[in-house]
Amino acid sequence: MFDPRIDKHLIADQGELVIDEVHKHWAAHVGAVLELCGGLVVLALSVLVPAQAWWLPFTAGAAIAAHAGWRILERRMDRFVITNMRVFRVHGILSQRIATMPLARILDISVHKPFIGRIFGYGHFVFESAAQEQGLREIRFVGDPDRRGLTIQRVIQQAGLRGSVPGQPFPVAAQPAPPPPDLPAVPASEAAEAWATQPHVRLAPPQREPGPKTGWDWLADAQQREHAHLARLRGEDPGEGPAPFDPDGTPTSPIPLPR
Repeated sequence: MFDPRIDKHLIADQGELVIDEVHKHWAAHVGAVLELCGGLVVLALSVLVPAQAWWLPFTAGAAIAAHAGWRILERRMDRFVITNMRVFRVHGILSQRIATMPLARILDISVHKPFIGRIFGYGHFVFESAAQEQGLREIRFVGDPDRRGLTIQRVIQQAGLRGSVPGQPFPVAAQPAPPPPDLPAVPASEAAEAWATQPHVRLAPPQREPGPKTGWDWLADAQQREHAHLARLRGEDPGEGPAPFDPDGTPTSPIPLPR
């Protein structure tokens, strides 16, 4: 009854494993233990008071001791668990409460170590998450907080939710895709049709089909001129470029006029 039974809260069929189970540091029980000692002292006074009033210190001492015992048991039932998928907290005696936070929602972890905590080796975790789960906002009296903070960071890193560290195999950076190979030259009519239907496909400069000119020869000539211009900008030898294209089919020399 007084065991939180962490195993029953695991997603066993998905391979969830417990990385660390955090109990409250013994410093969390100091106040309750002092209260228990005070209750026992008050309880002992029942034998020193007059017989008619023995019940008064006895009742007060028993109530104080019972309250202190409840506080000790409550802290003993409070567990913070780190798994390979999430972090969750189980607490409560008669009624049990569970607060869960997936690793992907953890944005930041702050560790507060008071002066007394630095002496006795405990601290408090403060989680900043996307969901702002109130049950996991602050985890108090965590023993060895530095080591457990690194454990959480390591689990997050191994889950692939943070950037990779040099020398680590995860996560693997995506390699740039190789450039698409140049396609062979195609006739002008086929190039025009492919350009109209698939403008994202990169084709080699089309070559004019042998034979009489067709309506698509102007496109082949324009693309050849563009290809030669780009080659000259890159410092390459474009070779002998195509002849200038005259849409009217007329010579470019001046027309002799009668005087």
